[in-house]
Amino acid sequence: MHDENRKGRQSFFDGGLLGLIGWTILGAIATIFTLGLLYPWALCQVYGWRINHTVIEGRRLHFSGSALSLFGHWIKWWLLTIITLGIYGFWVNIKLEDWKVRHTYFIN
Repeated sequence: MHDENRKGRQSFFDGGLLGLIGWTILGAIATIFTLGLLYPWALCQVYGWRINHTVIEGRRLHFSGSALSLFGHWIKWWLLTIITLGIYGFWVNIKLEDWKVRHTYFIN
Protein backbone atom coordinates (compact mmCIF):
# COMPACT_ATOMS: atom_id res chain seq x y z
CA MET A 1 0.00 0.00 0.00
CA HIS A 2 1.10 3.52 -0.66
CA ASP A 3 1.16 6.15 2.04
CA GLU A 4 -1.51 8.11 0.15
CA ASN A 5 -3.99 5.24 0.72
CA ARG A 6 -3.33 5.35 4.45
CA LYS A 7 -3.98 9.07 4.81
CA GLY A 8 -5.87 9.69 8.04
CA ARG A 9 -5.19 6.19 9.37
CA GLN A 10 -2.81 5.73 12.24
CA SER A 11 -1.51 2.84 14.28
CA PHE A 12 -0.34 3.48 17.81
CA PHE A 13 -0.20 2.23 21.37
CA ASP A 14 -1.57 4.57 24.06
CA GLY A 15 -0.78 2.63 27.23
CA GLY A 16 1.57 4.06 29.81
CA LEU A 17 4.53 2.62 31.67
CA LEU A 18 2.84 2.77 35.08
CA GLY A 19 -0.13 0.76 33.83
CA LEU A 20 2.11 -1.96 32.45
CA ILE A 21 4.22 -2.08 35.59
CA GLY A 22 1.13 -2.16 37.81
CA TRP A 23 -0.62 -5.00 35.96
CA THR A 24 2.61 -6.99 35.66
CA ILE A 25 3.44 -6.70 39.37
CA LEU A 26 -0.15 -7.44 40.44
CA GLY A 27 -0.24 -10.46 38.11
CA ALA A 28 3.09 -11.77 39.42
CA ILE A 29 2.03 -11.36 43.05
CA ALA A 30 -1.33 -13.07 42.42
CA THR A 31 0.39 -15.93 40.57
CA ILE A 32 3.05 -16.44 43.25
CA PHE A 33 0.69 -16.31 46.23
CA THR A 34 -1.77 -18.75 44.64
CA LEU A 35 1.00 -21.11 43.47
CA GLY A 36 0.10 -20.47 39.84
CA LEU A 37 -3.66 -20.88 40.20
CA LEU A 38 -4.33 -17.28 39.17
CA TYR A 39 -1.87 -17.31 36.27
CA PRO A 40 -4.70 -17.37 33.68
CA TRP A 41 -6.20 -14.29 35.37
CA ALA A 42 -2.84 -12.50 35.37
CA LEU A 43 -2.28 -13.38 31.73
CA CYS A 44 -5.71 -12.04 30.75
CA GLN A 45 -5.15 -8.80 32.64
CA VAL A 46 -1.75 -8.03 31.14
CA TYR A 47 -2.63 -9.13 27.62
CA GLY A 48 -5.99 -7.37 27.77
CA TRP A 49 -4.32 -4.16 28.92
CA ARG A 50 -1.92 -4.31 25.96
CA ILE A 51 -4.59 -5.06 23.39
CA ASN A 52 -7.11 -2.53 24.74
CA HIS A 53 -4.49 0.21 24.36
CA THR A 54 -3.67 -0.68 20.74
CA VAL A 55 -5.01 1.09 17.65
CA ILE A 56 -4.30 -0.36 14.19
CA GLU A 57 -4.96 1.90 11.19
CA GLY A 58 -7.39 3.99 13.19
CA ARG A 59 -9.30 0.98 14.60
CA ARG A 60 -9.02 0.20 18.30
CA LEU A 61 -8.55 -3.41 19.35
CA HIS A 62 -10.45 -5.03 22.20
CA PHE A 63 -9.73 -8.20 24.15
CA SER A 64 -12.78 -10.14 25.36
CA GLY A 65 -11.09 -13.19 26.87
CA SER A 66 -11.86 -14.11 30.46
CA ALA A 67 -9.75 -15.86 33.05
CA LEU A 68 -12.51 -18.43 33.58
CA SER A 69 -12.51 -19.33 29.89
CA LEU A 70 -8.72 -19.58 29.79
CA PHE A 71 -8.59 -21.57 33.04
CA GLY A 72 -10.49 -24.49 31.49
CA HIS A 73 -8.10 -24.62 28.56
CA TRP A 74 -5.10 -24.17 30.88
CA ILE A 75 -6.08 -27.23 32.96
CA LYS A 76 -6.61 -29.30 29.79
CA TRP A 77 -3.23 -28.21 28.35
CA TRP A 78 -1.49 -28.89 31.65
CA LEU A 79 -2.96 -32.40 31.87
CA LEU A 80 -2.06 -33.16 28.24
CA THR A 81 1.49 -32.00 28.93
CA ILE A 82 1.75 -34.36 31.92
CA ILE A 83 0.20 -37.30 30.06
CA THR A 84 2.55 -36.88 27.09
CA LEU A 85 5.59 -36.48 29.39
CA GLY A 86 6.06 -32.86 28.35
CA ILE A 87 5.71 -33.27 24.61
CA TYR A 88 2.38 -31.40 24.42
CA GLY A 89 4.08 -28.48 26.14
CA PHE A 90 5.58 -27.53 22.77
CA TRP A 91 2.05 -26.79 21.53
CA VAL A 92 0.85 -24.85 24.57
CA ASN A 93 2.26 -21.51 23.37
CA ILE A 94 0.59 -21.98 19.98
CA LYS A 95 -2.72 -22.89 21.62
CA LEU A 96 -2.44 -19.88 23.91
CA GLU A 97 -1.75 -17.53 20.97
CA ASP A 98 -4.73 -19.01 19.12
CA TRP A 99 -6.95 -18.46 22.18
CA LYS A 100 -5.80 -14.85 22.54
CA VAL A 101 -6.39 -14.07 18.86
CA ARG A 102 -9.86 -15.65 18.97
CA HIS A 103 -10.74 -13.18 21.74
CA THR A 104 -9.27 -10.09 20.07
CA TYR A 105 -11.31 -7.94 17.72
CA PHE A 106 -11.75 -4.39 16.40
CA ILE A 107 -14.19 -2.13 18.24
CA ASN A 108 -14.86 0.22 15.32
